[in-house]
Parts: sequence; C-alpha cells; structure tokens
Amino acid sequence: MSHIATLKQAVESLHGVTATHAESVPVKEEFQGRTVWDGIVEVFHIQGHDKTERAYAWMHDTGERSYPVTVLHIHPALSPSAAVKAFIVQEFRNANTAEA
Repeated sequence: MSHIATLKQAVESLHGVTATHAESVPVKEEFQGRTVWDGIVEVFHIQGHDKTERAYAWMHDTGERSYPVTVLHIHPALSPSAAVKAFIVQEFRNANTAEA
C-alpha cells in the first residue's frame, strides 16, 4: 500500500468519512532556532463530516515505530502548518501529563 493510500485509509477509518487526496504540502516547523518537524503533510478533501470538508495527515516516526496522524481542518488547525503545530502541542502536553 502506498504512503498516500495508508494515510487516506487512516483518515477514512478514524473520522468515518470518504477522502480524496488533494495535495502534498511541505512543512517545516522551528522552535527557538531548532527544527522540530520537517516533512510532507498530505491534504485530503473529505465527505461525510458535519464540521469540515478537509483533513491533514502524515506519518509520525517516533524512532521506535511509525504511525499515521490525522488532523481535521477545524480551528486551530486551519492549514497544514497549523495542523502540525497543534499535533506538536498535544504531544508536548501528553508527555508532561505522563511525567506527572
């Protein structure tokens, strides 16, 4: 299965929608002069969701495993870059909660 097909399947199964690949967008996020994420975000047009007609997806590699990430085009994730930022913030919050 291709990279895009894997992400399409993830979007459809996680959000209960039909997805069509629209474009691939390069995104690079930096924090305090360091690159914290650099990759391609796949943009999908979706049908069947009551709040949006777009979703973003990419593969996240932890070093131990790789898995698909999907983010709906809902505030604050209104662009591929904003979707990546929202994911990074959530990952940071999850890590801090696990340490507490």
